[in-house]
Amino acid sequence: MYKTIIRPILFLFDPEKVHHFTFGLLKMIHKIPFVSSLVRRFYQVNDKKLERNLFGLTFKNPVGLAAGFDKNAILYNELANFGFGFIEIGTVTPKAQVGNPKKRLFRIKKDKGIINRMGFNNGGVENAIKNLKKNNHKVLIGGNIGKNTDTLPEDYTKDYIKVFRELHPHVDYFVLNVSCPNVSSHAKLEDADYLNELITEVQKINNQQKKQKPILLKIAPDLNNIQLDEIIELVAKTKIDGVIASNTSTHRDDLKESKEGLLKIGNGGVSGQPVKDRSTKVIKYLSEKSNKSFSIIGVGGVHSEKDALEKLAAGADLIQIFTGFIYEGPSLVKRINKAILKNKT
Repeated sequence: MYKTIIRPILFLFDPEKVHHFTFGLLKMIHKIPFVSSLVRRFYQVNDKKLERNLFGLTFKNPVGLAAGFDKNAILYNELANFGFGFIEIGTVTPKAQVGNPKKRLFRIKKDKGIINRMGFNNGGVENAIKNLKKNNHKVLIGGNIGKNTDTLPEDYTKDYIKVFRELHPHVDYFVLNVSCPNVSSHAKLEDADYLNELITEVQKINNQQKKQKPILLKIAPDLNNIQLDEIIELVAKTKIDGVIASNTSTHRDDLKESKEGLLKIGNGGVSGQPVKDRSTKVIKYLSEKSNKSFSIIGVGGVHSEKDALEKLAAGADLIQIFTGFIYEGPSLVKRINKAILKNKT
């Protein structure tokens, strides 16, 4: 029903407006008695065989919702009912910011993809904490963190530390988002020396806490093998817990969308099916070249059970969906979990 009725209607309207409308609708529907339990009964797959134990956490299944969908931690409890094993909020910055000018979110339907240049629009860390205090612990929560757009380069690390310190009691793991193509000084954020400095400083704060939280690094799908080798060395040197591969791509090769259409859209990161093979290739390289020495969360172009199994076979320990959730609907989570169970038997 989603793909034949609901999606065609939603796709008639502006993507960002639809996103906010859907959030409000889901919030309202879940206030009706018994709706939450009915959604869980229909969408969730509860089986111990799906559990994954990584960096001290137990994920009830390996299918998560990627950052960018519930930026401000507004809907994670409701989204958990659809069967996710974990949900990543953010990207969260120290101060609230509106992000880039609209229009900034575009569907490329022929490619089953999305182009965005949102620019870390979010309500800031205090707002996220306020919403996370409503957490009923139905699902593990990841905190994807970044810097404010107007922050000077010499203060980037201070931004990450501020959000890390304040968000620490409220999330189960952290993701350092250093690979978003829609923020300023993108090059510095991916410089190996700077990443070493950033991770080292964040880990100092982590080690001061009563309970340390896992830290992962989110990387771009456009890195070459030399750059990926640097990531492997960085993980080994800093001993962070893992990598999320991957973020959106700046490459637009082989897209079915017309050149005129892409020119009209303008700049932005590509997600969905166009990045599927590239992200899987990055996962496979990191896994094999590092001899599986760290955990990998695979994301990028997961629109089917086959896509998910390919990511896992390439070396991902967990997977995340985002664009696939929009194009395929909430049943995708259930279908993937069932396929994982079937594939294990």
